[in-house]
Amino acid sequence: MITRGELRMEPPAGILSAARAWLAKVRPALERDFIAAYLTGSVLTQGFDPQKSRINILVLSRSLSGDVLDAIAKALPPPPRSGPRFDPLFMTHRNMEMSLDSFPIEWLEIQERHLLLEGDDVVATAQVPQTYLRLQCEHELRGKFIQLRQAYLHFHGQAPELERTLAGAASGFAALFRTLLRLRGEPVPATAAQVVERVSDVFELDAHGLLAAHLTRYGGRKHTAEEVASHYRKFLTELDRLSIAIDQLRVP
Repeated sequence: MITRGELRMEPPAGILSAARAWLAKVRPALERDFIAAYLTGSVLTQGFDPQKSRINILVLSRSLSGDVLDAIAKALPPPPRSGPRFDPLFMTHRNMEMSLDSFPIEWLEIQERHLLLEGDDVVATAQVPQTYLRLQCEHELRGKFIQLRQAYLHFHGQAPELERTLAGAASGFAALFRTLLRLRGEPVPATAAQVVERVSDVFELDAHGLLAAHLTRYGGRKHTAEEVASHYRKFLTELDRLSIAIDQLRVP
């Protein structure tokens, strides 16, 4: 089942029950300060693999004072030896409200892809300002591009490290690509591969090159050292072209 504009997939029943069991152990530490808890991120996308990715849980509270933090720390379950591994983010409602303009990409991602576990869905009604959305998108893209280029130099000739770096970049760039489509007023496709292909069409890029990170992580096949280096270089080339396009992008 796909909901909210075909952006959110329902998680497997086992993960959902595990998340609620995790929350049942942590929620009492917040007592009356608890507002809501959500599943967010890749667990709500197609092809989520709990062996490769952790499960993001956002917990909103009225207060996170020192005493509350101590109580949460004591209540947090230890990492399991097997099964779903959770990566919780605790924030106060005020923290959220004050960061909406600082992290518009992240909050738009959460707003469009979240599942309420318990509480009041204040995320759904949050007003995320888009004033600095293009600027943050360009900043993030250029920063990630520079890091990837430096990594290519650092790991030159080390195919396993290059492949690991390229694969690790896939999810972060997917969020940026979705934001670029929103800035252009484009509907956001359901899958990451479709998002990359649409960005390639809209900004007149080479889709095969821009898909390199996604295919390296999710393609399901081994690559030779020459293929890894070639894919990495093509990805850098298309990111450079995209950075120029974003710099010239004008939004209302």
